[in-house]
Amino acid sequence: MKNLYLLLLVSVLYLTSCTQGESYQHVLIETEFGAMKVQLYNSTPKHRDNFVKLVNEKFYDDLLFHRIIKDFMIQGGDPNSRGAAPGVPLGSGGPGYLIDNEIGAPHFRGTLAAARTGGGSNPEKKSSGSQFYIVQGLKQSDAQLNSFEARKKFKYNETQRKLYKERGGRPDLDGEYTVFGEVVEGMEVIDKIAAVEKAAGDRPIQDVKMKITIVN
Repeated sequence: MKNLYLLLLVSVLYLTSCTQGESYQHVLIETEFGAMKVQLYNSTPKHRDNFVKLVNEKFYDDLLFHRIIKDFMIQGGDPNSRGAAPGVPLGSGGPGYLIDNEIGAPHFRGTLAAARTGGGSNPEKKSSGSQFYIVQGLKQSDAQLNSFEARKKFKYNETQRKLYKERGGRPDLDGEYTVFGEVVEGMEVIDKIAAVEKAAGDRPIQDVKMKITIVN
């Protein structure tokens, strides 16, 4: 029953995100490599509203994309990254609270998702209050998707399989993290940031700063 519920939730949330004529909140993530316009999902209201709140408070301005893994994702939102000296470990900071998970939507290329701590310390899979990642990912084959379905005990619908094969993403993360938006303009910026030179800990050698604002 639990696996069936997850399958239905994945399908419903994705279809909801594609509803024609629905009003969405958008943000613009600006970097030296260009800007990404992101549409926030109405199907994840806790994450959407929290993100908008932090953006309005200018929480993210001058923070870094502090963890970058090519073909995987670019991660930022740690307040400790603002003005951090080179070599300082990052990734443990936040606003002082967590967000209940709203897990459901798949991790297609360009999706915006909430970072979180893993393991037994976070069995409810609560999200960081501020840290997020944007998926770069890779195109998936039918065989790969079949393998993930068998492992996770659910089925992707036809549209989801098509998007994973044509657009790519990280289906290994599905069911584990909350996806709450997607890049609708500036997808090439993800690839530019993912290609930067990095030091130990996947932190870029040259800081990649962000500025996030609300847009229509």
